[in-house]
Amino acid sequence: MRIVVKIGTSTLAHPTGRLNIRLVEELVKVLSDIRNAGHELVLVSSGAIGMGAGKMMLKEKPSDIATKQAAAAVGQCELMYTYDKLFDEYRYMVGQILVTASDIEDEQKKQNIQNTIFKILECKVIPIVNENDTVSTFEINSIGDNDTLAAIVAVNCKADLLILLSDIEGLYTGDPHMDESAKLITSVYEITPEIEALAGGAGNLGTGGMATKIGAAKLVCENGIDMIIANGSKPTLLYELMRGCPVGTRFFAEKHYEHR
Repeated sequence: MRIVVKIGTSTLAHPTGRLNIRLVEELVKVLSDIRNAGHELVLVSSGAIGMGAGKMMLKEKPSDIATKQAAAAVGQCELMYTYDKLFDEYRYMVGQILVTASDIEDEQKKQNIQNTIFKILECKVIPIVNENDTVSTFEINSIGDNDTLAAIVAVNCKADLLILLSDIEGLYTGDPHMDESAKLITSVYEITPEIEALAGGAGNLGTGGMATKIGAAKLVCENGIDMIIANGSKPTLLYELMRGCPVGTRFFAEKHYEHR
């Protein structure tokens, strides 16, 4: 399969914003093993602004555009250095792709991004995609979250599956942090208004809450791609997922509706 995996800031980093080294090492090991099994991988990674803020010893996530851009510039270096070093231990090269909202909206630029991803995959390299938060205030507020970016990447690289690794197990019937009776919804065959109503707000370090994940699911499912939300703090769950075991919440593409 061709799989797009997105990992969020709140999963990659400690509450301080600094990199969760043990988790990232385990994630890279599992992803490399999945790649060894013959699957193609595209990694969409958040974390630049959060990690930059942590490395710059800022007390909280920056709110002004200039500091966000500065933090992104610092954090992107740390992020890619870490991925390059860790994937190299398993004999995989990585390639950085930074995109902006204008790149996605322009058909020629979007085609160029698609061609680049295809060529990188053909060369047996793992593309690592992030939004380019350092070059324009427009991009930070336009795509706005990497759940949406991951969905766009999945559609444009003709992926078979999108996996969103988050700080939550999946979609619940209520907020599991506040409602002990909330139950995990394991399968979603249609995104109804009731499903959309279950979406919550954004986390502390990241920008994407459940609402952005539902939006990502709508986009990929309309284009024949399944999407899974799973707990990113347990990277080995990806092995179970690859074996077809139920993990997190799976949103089934429209092509599967008739097989409910």
